Amino acid sequence: VQLQASGGGLVQAGGSLRLSCAASGRTFSGYAVGWFRQAPGKEREFVATISWGGGTTDYADSVKGRLTVSRDNAKNTVYLQMNSLKPEDTAVYYCAASVTGWAGPSISKYNYWGQGTLVTVSS
Repeated sequence: VQLQASGGGLVQAGGSLRLSCAASGRTFSGYAVGWFRQAPGKEREFVATISWGGGTTDYADSVKGRLTVSRDNAKNTVYLQMNSLKPEDTAVYYCAASVTGWAGPSISKYNYWGQGTLVTVSS
């Protein structure tokens, strides 16, 4: 499965963005999908994840209450709604899919990765 992340851009602090992760090659309705981010000079870190059916989600403490992950399996797309953005949210955001129905926050459990999309939050 190939993943394509999009929707990044430049936004002021307090603003919003919606990232999309579109799958091609095969349906990923049976796959868990996670969002990760990597800021300059830092390691890639977990942001959010959603189970194959969308019924279970998990978030990093730093984004709880501000970011919401959702999916539309009919459109083969997973979304990350980002509200109340902060400068520390600035990073390249990646989506990843796991062949398991639930993968949690561990990077090692994700099998397929898309290219990243850059989110820049200005103060």
